[in-house]
Amino acid sequence: MGGYCPVGDDHPQRLGIHFVCLSFVQMLWKLLQMQAPPEPDWWLETYVEAARDLEVDDTYRPRGGDFVDYQGTLWRYVEARVSEAYRRGLSVLEACDSWYSGAFLLETVPSVLYILMRHGNDLEEAIVRAVNDTKDNDTIAAIAGAAAGALHGKAAIPRRWIDNLAGRTAARDDGAIFGLLRGARGLWWPEG
Repeated sequence: MGGYCPVGDDHPQRLGIHFVCLSFVQMLWKLLQMQAPPEPDWWLETYVEAARDLEVDDTYRPRGGDFVDYQGTLWRYVEARVSEAYRRGLSVLEACDSWYSGAFLLETVPSVLYILMRHGNDLEEAIVRAVNDTKDNDTIAAIAGAAAGALHGKAAIPRRWIDNLAGRTAARDDGAIFGLLRGARGLWWPEG
């Protein structure tokens, strides 16, 4: 998740990646239990609530974008920047360009949350916006897609996106991923 960190492995900022992941895992569990998309504010509020309790570092500084003078916690930055962009009605492209949507926590996390606030009710649009309107689009689309997928399920994935997928986990195991998914489904969501 935006794993770029300009410091060594023993620095507290490296821990931020783990805290962000835990915050998103908590969000995913809640999404899996929902029957309908949450209100737009839910995405930001849920992330901030979890991250506030986990985050220990207050030395984050943006690498680019419009907010390079900020120094502080990730959750405060995300709360301020994302809520302001949403209040102003910025497009995903405008908002993500303002904080530079690259591969760094101060860029990845607000981008994912903003996309979900704007388009979490529509899996296809959330993923398309993540792919087309961000710089680190593979990471941001994977995270936004995981959240939208947890909420909407496989049925919401456009058929044209999954037709003819080989389902490989290696060069010569066509369909293997589908077996793994069936096994996971049986383990975590048994029928009946």
